[in-house]
Amino acid sequence: MQTTASLADIGSEILASTAFGDTPGLAAAELPEPTDPLSRWHRAVALGGTGRYAAARADLGILARTRLDPGLRSLVESTRGSLLRQLGGHAAATAFDGRAAVTALAAASPARAEALADALTGLAADALGTGRLALAQRLLGRVEPLLPEAPARAEVRWHWVRAETALAGGAAAAALRDARIAVDLAAALPSVRHQVKSALLVAAATAASGDTVRSAELARQVDADCREHALLPLRWATAMLRAGVATPAESAAAGGEAADHAARIRALGGDFVGPRA
Repeated sequence: MQTTASLADIGSEILASTAFGDTPGLAAAELPEPTDPLSRWHRAVALGGTGRYAAARADLGILARTRLDPGLRSLVESTRGSLLRQLGGHAAATAFDGRAAVTALAAASPARAEALADALTGLAADALGTGRLALAQRLLGRVEPLLPEAPARAEVRWHWVRAETALAGGAAAAALRDARIAVDLAAALPSVRHQVKSALLVAAATAASGDTVRSAELARQVDADCREHALLPLRWATAMLRAGVATPAESAAAGGEAADHAARIRALGGDFVGPRA
């Protein structure tokens, strides 16, 4: 007969795998109840990755009222910022990411490197989303020295934002390089979500490079992966890309899918900032 401790360990492993492993698409009913703050953070990350924003915010709200060590506190604040940013709230996310960066400075090594890299990468993405490309580049430069001590997924995220910054600056070739590096790095990780988002960025950078036919092919595969793993926010973003690069018939269908995905996201508590499909 399994002990309470072993059941808690199994639950923690399930939540970690759902957040950063190969089972991101578990239904809400399949997610165990967290038994400690780290597991609750993992559940919030997992819920956000599948578009269940209201449920993710509920877990993060509990953590915001819980006494945490500085490293985890910083990650919680970064996650709150990330959920806002996914829905277009880059300006509002800055407050959370800024608080995460300040909090991370009090964390012990190596948690400090992970938390600070996450926070500064988030701030760079916030700056990019509000049109401050030079600031985004400076912040990304501050992240790079932290990466050797941070988890490998931090470097994947760093390359994502580098690619997005390059795209915003019209540097499609540089964006494609970073996106491909992210794909290679993510392939060595257990995180399906990181693998799928990296592939989506390759598809977007391929389109920006002028090869819309290849971009559409890549985006169709990303859409299939999103569907298989219930990655609703990424599936919405993929549909938006497909609507811009596919044949007229497929583009119209993808536009309709994007609208449907956006409606589902809103029903799950995802309040978009600004116009969305």
